[in-house]
Amino acid sequence: MKSKNHPLLGIHSLLMMVFIYVPIAFIIAYSFNSSRLAADWSGFTFDWYISLFKNRHVMEALSNSLTVAIISTVVSTVLGTLAAMSIRKVNSRTKAGMGGLLYLPIIIPDIIMGLSLLVLFNQLNMPLGKITIIIAHITFSMSYVYVVVSTRLTGMKGQLEEAAQDLGAGAWQTFRYVTLPQILPGIISGALIAFTLSLDDFMVSFFVSGPSSTTLPIYIYGQVKRGISPEINALCTILILVSVTLIFLAQFILNRGKGQKKQSVLPF
Repeated sequence: MKSKNHPLLGIHSLLMMVFIYVPIAFIIAYSFNSSRLAADWSGFTFDWYISLFKNRHVMEALSNSLTVAIISTVVSTVLGTLAAMSIRKVNSRTKAGMGGLLYLPIIIPDIIMGLSLLVLFNQLNMPLGKITIIIAHITFSMSYVYVVVSTRLTGMKGQLEEAAQDLGAGAWQTFRYVTLPQILPGIISGALIAFTLSLDDFMVSFFVSGPSSTTLPIYIYGQVKRGISPEINALCTILILVSVTLIFLAQFILNRGKGQKKQSVLPF
């Protein structure tokens, strides 16, 4: 017998969607308001987006955010992928312990991570700036990459790798032609998630940033303390669209990789 969902579950889901997305919809809508007053709708305009890209401080914060996000994404993707592949080969007890350590940056609150990294950088006498933000973002982004890639590796059977080695392939050839094509969707998805998290991060960046390393979330926070302006609504709208696009793209790539038949062409 097929179980039927209770009508209240559908109502609950709808109310949750309204609770989450209506405030975001207001931000997007008022980014096109020609009036500076949020409570007064006086017409549709793109002027706030135009003035946003003419703002030197916004462009500087955007440059900082992109620099940090790109570098931290590349490094965390490499480290997270290597961690997933190396832990895959160890025994179950060691794997559980090392995996638990890599899960910690995801579990612990951002404020604790930001404060602990700040204490660490102070103990090492490192000046706060882009370098410290990049290191901090690598710390938590690597864990997300590890989770995605390790999940992909868990669903991958080892027969193809064994067959490649039986046919005379070396370790590098086996990785390049057999393992990498199978885990590539997971690597790309992990990289997109890491980039999104780095671009949107505020709490950790707030603790470890310096005077000349303001990122977009920190800039938005500083401006909101003076009052919410249409430029901030426009900037938030752009961040929302970029984040949602990257998350959907990462999920699409991951699902497409899962749906593909596992085939391997061994050129040796």
